[in-house]
Amino acid sequence: MDFAFDARTEELRARLLAFMDEYVYPAEAVAEEQRAALASPWDTPAVVEELKAEARRQGLWNLFLPDAEYGAGLTNLQYAPLAEITGRSPHLAPIATNCAAPDTGNMEVLAQFGTEEQKKQWLEPLLAGDIRSAFAMTEPEVASSDATNITTHIERASDGTDEYVITGRKWYISGAMNPDCKIFIVMGKTDPDGADIRRQQSMVLVPRDTPGVTVKRAMQVFGYEDHSHGGHAEVVFDHARVPVANLVGEEGGGFAIAQARLGPGRIHHCMRLIGMAERAIELMCRRAVSRTAFGKALAQQGVVQNWIADARVTVEQLRLLVLKTAWLMDTVGNKGAHTEIQAIKIATPRAVVGILDRAIQLHGAGGVSQDFPLAELYASARTLMLADGPDEVHQRSLARRELKKYL
Repeated sequence: MDFAFDARTEELRARLLAFMDEYVYPAEAVAEEQRAALASPWDTPAVVEELKAEARRQGLWNLFLPDAEYGAGLTNLQYAPLAEITGRSPHLAPIATNCAAPDTGNMEVLAQFGTEEQKKQWLEPLLAGDIRSAFAMTEPEVASSDATNITTHIERASDGTDEYVITGRKWYISGAMNPDCKIFIVMGKTDPDGADIRRQQSMVLVPRDTPGVTVKRAMQVFGYEDHSHGGHAEVVFDHARVPVANLVGEEGGGFAIAQARLGPGRIHHCMRLIGMAERAIELMCRRAVSRTAFGKALAQQGVVQNWIADARVTVEQLRLLVLKTAWLMDTVGNKGAHTEIQAIKIATPRAVVGILDRAIQLHGAGGVSQDFPLAELYASARTLMLADGPDEVHQRSLARRELKKYL
């Protein structure tokens, strides 16, 4: 087994690490100061646009897209250590490099399933970082962990026009509060009574300014509004009409497209989570050697040493599993890596939440304050035990696959 990164990955890692040290980490406090002075909390701080321009200048742009026509042309295995690095500043670095969800998944959908006109109108400005986007699937009235439950209707217009009429309510639609969010990919049912429950759904492109689309309110996450990601919104579609040409793929293909979108999304989250854990370990160590309690440095306390050792072991285990999953996705495809994708989605957020919890404990009151990034990192990591499918859904599916061998 060869665990070394290839030459291109090493070269990009070096450039990205330097970019983080020179530009991203210093910009974290600047972004917060600028945000406080903005007319709207959802506007983008000027320093973010400066970071984006610098990242593009350095060629650290669209690293996530394996399609060389649109992105960097990296494999999942090559991208994994880069996403980990950006995960150390998850509310700034992914946006700076145009590798932030939900735009990443939406660009992948448009690149894989979009028409040439859809790519020109929406993919190109997304690739350029000129606009943002949102993916509208989750609904408040149903258990959206089972995507077949969604109730939003996408119906052909009854007045003879070549249009769809969309009616429904979505929530926790990431990025939708950002004024630069110009397009929604909306999942709803075009054939609600169809015999195959996985062929009832379709996806359509709905511009934000479409009449009948209302961004109703921002949804908080553990009290945070997550300004850096453009917030999470409740969005109402009240007989919103779009051309039939806005269909993504084919009618009835929405469920399959969603699964294709979520596979890379899940591993990207896990890659960044490892970076979050590394940031937590660094903060733990710095705190431990600089603080004294009961007559000696925290670093000399046995319980603190145990926390740090356990965190290092956990991160190394997670990284190997994520890299194996990335390699499988590259070699046998997402379906062939299904078990491993589910395994990392179960294991990584849960373990990183534990590491962040210990890091917060080590920082005392400071750990839950705005003076350290730990509380916000914790909220993000804990949310990922729900996002892209809650742990229990993945456990159920993985267990069934294991049990099938014995039935």
